[in-house]
Amino acid sequence: MKPDTADQHWNDQWQTIEENSKWLVPEKDVQDWAAGLAKGARILDLGAGVGRHALWLTAQGFDVVALDAAPGGLAEIEKAGGVSTVLARMDKLPFADHAFDHVLSWNVIYHGDEDILLRTIAEMRRVLKPGGSLMGTMLSKRRLPHEQAKYAGREISRNTWVFDAPGTDKMHPHYFCAAAELMALFSGFECLKLEDREHEKPGSFHWHLRMERL
Repeated sequence: MKPDTADQHWNDQWQTIEENSKWLVPEKDVQDWAAGLAKGARILDLGAGVGRHALWLTAQGFDVVALDAAPGGLAEIEKAGGVSTVLARMDKLPFADHAFDHVLSWNVIYHGDEDILLRTIAEMRRVLKPGGSLMGTMLSKRRLPHEQAKYAGREISRNTWVFDAPGTDKMHPHYFCAAAELMALFSGFECLKLEDREHEKPGSFHWHLRMERL
């Protein structure tokens, strides 16, 4: 099994997205983070989906690049216009060193095994300017027992699980980690904020993180 295939699921989802979908609404955490950034700053939205954050950030006066591996989502962003789009994988960013002031990656980088994740973090660090911020999420290990209670699953490599859950992205590899493991992954970053938070569904724990590139 390839270790980063969830974009296949999401590309299908973006073909039939509804007007009232939650995937069109920017997260309050992202809005709060953006409020502290200098207007005009260059931001990479890594794993932009259909552009709920990229489009909103652009409307706030930021210079945004929306990157995703699913062309269906980028097509939706291009329909709206005003945002540069790039089709690429998260562990191979086609940008120069220090190209961005900030990186946003919401509910994205845990879609793969530890090797993919480490390469992605290294790439985010490379394209960020020193002192630039990273805003994002990871899956918490507190979520894992809840998934195991609902679906048959197996660990395909360290902390990387797939589940028998047809119709969901859980059939593709997902990486779950504890706080100490997360901190070890983010070499070259200083942690500014880390919170293990339950999302709208019971047991849906995610790490919400803010990092600064050293």
